Amino acid sequence: MLSAIPQPTDARILIDFRTGDDAGVYRWESGPALVQTVDFFTPIVDDPYVYGQIAAANAVSDVYAMGGRPLTALAIAGFPSEGLAPETIQQIFLGGYDKLREAGVALVGGHTVQDPETKFGYAITGAIDPARILTNAGARVGDGLILTKALGTGIVGTAIKFDRVPAALMEHAVASMLSLNRIPAEIIERLPSSAVHACTDVTGFGLAGHASQMARASGVTIRIDASRLPVFPGVLEIAAANRSGGLGTNQQHFGGGVRVEAGVPRELEWILYDPQTSGGLLIAAASDSVDQVVAALAEAQVAASRVGLVQPRIDGLPLLVGP
Repeated sequence: MLSAIPQPTDARILIDFRTGDDAGVYRWESGPALVQTVDFFTPIVDDPYVYGQIAAANAVSDVYAMGGRPLTALAIAGFPSEGLAPETIQQIFLGGYDKLREAGVALVGGHTVQDPETKFGYAITGAIDPARILTNAGARVGDGLILTKALGTGIVGTAIKFDRVPAALMEHAVASMLSLNRIPAEIIERLPSSAVHACTDVTGFGLAGHASQMARASGVTIRIDASRLPVFPGVLEIAAANRSGGLGTNQQHFGGGVRVEAGVPRELEWILYDPQTSGGLLIAAASDSVDQVVAALAEAQVAASRVGLVQPRIDGLPLLVGP
């Protein structure tokens, strides 16, 4: 769909939509560059305050994934004209505000419209060092792949809608979605610039989609080891009955560029396409630095998992999944 949009010619645009990155980057005349993104979605949990928090954590994540620091936010909301109590709307905004404050982000305004389906999120503006932008296009052959959060929030979200999710699993997934990607982003920033080559956050396109975008932009093939994927305990057991529409859409859109080897359980294949909300960072770390990156994340109590490797490009195959 975006192919009809003319390519930007402004030399100050450093990153735009063409690489499928998490945010755009615009160079100022001096100092840090501007990094901008926007994200909003329908409720994923019943608690309005928690919904607002998750929406904020999800929105600022794109800036962290680029290597930037989020600074300001504009709220974007759509609410039905009837049937939603003012107190509920207030709690959504309050939850978002509190999470933004935790991230050190200033809420400066926003826009709300009437919509039959509730939607909420933010446009985020941040600052980034032009010399240390982390893009989808930076992965190199030999890089190790690190994932900083467990997978399965899409399946859990579907199960929540139909009241068929175990309480412990719901609490685990919600706690993950509430967690900012601020700490892993700050750790990457403190490491030598040569340690991490590329980064993205795993959100609506699922791990398969975001890894495929990184592979295509970088001109490589990414191999994922399914047995190493971090998954919320209990998700695989409920996956068959709680596949979301987004999971099927992701599989249809990205599946043509994915080869799944024999021995990968069907439920883990579904997990690859499961759309995530406020998911973790997928980091491509240099082969001689991957242990250092994992150790630094572990020291900060970030449960990072090594999930794969960047390999030389195989034509037509951005993603290879082994058992």
